[in-house]
Amino acid sequence: MEKKSFTFNEIKLKLMNYCVYQDRCHAEVEQKMKEFLLIDEAKEEIMLYLLKENYLNEERFTRSYIRGKFYIKHWGKTKIKINLKQKQISEKLINKCFDEIDESDYEKTIKKIYEDYYSKQKGLKEYQKKSKTIKYLMGRGFEYEKINDIFE
Repeated sequence: MEKKSFTFNEIKLKLMNYCVYQDRCHAEVEQKMKEFLLIDEAKEEIMLYLLKENYLNEERFTRSYIRGKFYIKHWGKTKIKINLKQKQISEKLINKCFDEIDESDYEKTIKKIYEDYYSKQKGLKEYQKKSKTIKYLMGRGFEYEKINDIFE
């Protein structure tokens, strides 16, 4: 299939809309730019424009990503951090933005997921149910120490 070619301004508009639709990180925008086979100078100019006009804001992206993954998907901090690092977000920014998660909400979420999952375990001994539930929570990205603190 033949690739449609766009003018510089059409590409810029497409990337603006891409950023308006949902907060994006630099890596996602750069990935999207690869579809358009742009020269480096054009990529740079578009990137600077998106940053200057606040279409692209790494901190805003990180904060909304953290909120979404915790409050909607119920992921723990470890899993969120790993996924943000894959999106090339700096450790410093990630740690700075974790204040988006309220500590009491975090503990309540761990308790709720623990109770829900634990109650679904049938035909297992007590220690097996607890062990399986802790593994499940860790798989969701919650820290072992945090899980242990709550249930001590």
